[in-house]
Amino acid sequence: MNEQKTYKLSVKERTLIGKKVKNLRKDGLIPAVMYGHGTKPTSITIDRRTFDKIYDDAGTSALIELKIDDKAPVKVLSREPQIDPVYSTTLHVDFYKVRMDEKIKTEIPLEFIGESEAVETLDGSLVTNRDSVEVECLPNDLVSQIEVDLSVLKTFEDSITVADLKVPSGIEVMTEPEEVIAVVEEPRSEEELAELEETNAADEEAEAIEKMGEEGEAAEGSEEKAESEDEPQPKPEENK
Repeated sequence: MNEQKTYKLSVKERTLIGKKVKNLRKDGLIPAVMYGHGTKPTSITIDRRTFDKIYDDAGTSALIELKIDDKAPVKVLSREPQIDPVYSTTLHVDFYKVRMDEKIKTEIPLEFIGESEAVETLDGSLVTNRDSVEVECLPNDLVSQIEVDLSVLKTFEDSITVADLKVPSGIEVMTEPEEVIAVVEEPRSEEELAELEETNAADEEAEAIEKMGEEGEAAEGSEEKAESEDEPQPKPEENK
């Protein structure tokens, strides 16, 4: 079972806001905000490499000890950071200050470990339906991930449900216990594969025809609009 790990992050309070934060990003810094219990929102800056390294390990479900300048450290959870869609760099992140004596609801990622016999020896295909579960617990009981052992999937009849998860004490899983997390599907026969290919081809053809129809209607609408614009407009009546 995963043991809780302590993450420490030192940051600086910032005064730059608005469009000026672009200069921070050029210097390898991330503009961020810390808010939550007993504190007003505080604008801060973080070293991008330091944050990315911690976030890759901690994610959004592990406590971070955040120290702003020379102030006393506070316990926070990182929210999902805003990512640049082109360069895949972190643009902004929020930190939520928690109360250690108050339960919180969050999601804990699932880590799939081990090998399924149904996959390795029976050529089945692993199907995972969830990559996280919703939980409720005190902040100090949080873990960064919950392991899912795939070695129990020995046949195509086996499955892993939420109820099968080995969860640390103090954590209550809110996701429905009967929800399936992982199964192994039987390999498809040649006939099934051929039928699947035909179905996919038919669907693609139908989508292409529908798209052509939509484009044709759009073109007709554009032509009608152009024609109406080309028609001579009646002159306004002169005052008699």
